[in-house]
Amino acid sequence: MNTPRKESPLPEDLRVFLTVIRKSSFVAASEELGLSPAYVSKRIRVLEEVLGARLMHRTTRNIALTDAGERAHRWAVRILDDLDNFVGELTDVRQEPSGLLHICSSFGFGRNHVAPAVALLSSRFSGLEVRLDVFDRVVDIVAEGFDLEIRIGDDLPAQHRARKLTDNHRVLCATPEYLASRGTPQSLKDLSTHDCLVIKERNNPFGVWHLQRDGRDESVRVNGPLSSNNGEIVLQWALSGRGILLRSYWDVKPLLNAGKLVRVLHDYTQSANIWAVYPTRLADSAKLRVCVEFLQDHFQALAE
Repeated sequence: MNTPRKESPLPEDLRVFLTVIRKSSFVAASEELGLSPAYVSKRIRVLEEVLGARLMHRTTRNIALTDAGERAHRWAVRILDDLDNFVGELTDVRQEPSGLLHICSSFGFGRNHVAPAVALLSSRFSGLEVRLDVFDRVVDIVAEGFDLEIRIGDDLPAQHRARKLTDNHRVLCATPEYLASRGTPQSLKDLSTHDCLVIKERNNPFGVWHLQRDGRDESVRVNGPLSSNNGEIVLQWALSGRGILLRSYWDVKPLLNAGKLVRVLHDYTQSANIWAVYPTRLADSAKLRVCVEFLQDHFQALAE
């Protein structure tokens, strides 16, 4: 690759680059952008010449980023975000946000609650392109290129900004059949004689339930024959009568109302508020602010 040109990359070339990555195809990217494949290829070639580095390995079936391409990808997302934010501060984007919004969340809550909210968000703001990824692990939103994380629990990263979307808590529950067979626990220490369905989800402590009662924190070590790193699997086990579950009220409320699950130890809960977490550098993003306010209104309405 030749010595890089002195000029800076054009924003539109960066957008073409990101579209090719997202579509994994020059042809598909050209169709989305309304450009010819030859012109898309030319813009990528110009970008590589400006940067003085090969960004992609291209075959007839696949596109793979080089190491330089991976770095260029991260910078292109950041640069275009900053440009969108700059334009947003000087235009009416506060009312009609546009551009790419990359959101992540935990697997269970993301699938069951964030996904429907994101669909409504996209319907409300047609200029937005939203990508939602879900994980059962801790996510470094800056290193992995996310604009926003929808997160459950109050163990918030100090290096990021956070805004509470709505209040929430976890509750203890089991099926009527399990309780009829094993008895209903009357105190926290009674859990030691029960099969407790333990979740190792994201960064929650494994085998220890930290609970609150009358404003005081209490902890109990629990165990049982079944455990998983996936909350939905554990919920399935609970519904099969295999033990006592500590689960977000958002997830079990319909099951409690239907009588499929029964709460135990009503005085004990675990705080699990729902938060929007985003990088400090996006704190002034008008697009992000509009979207977070939309999600806040949405989740608070559901909680009422």
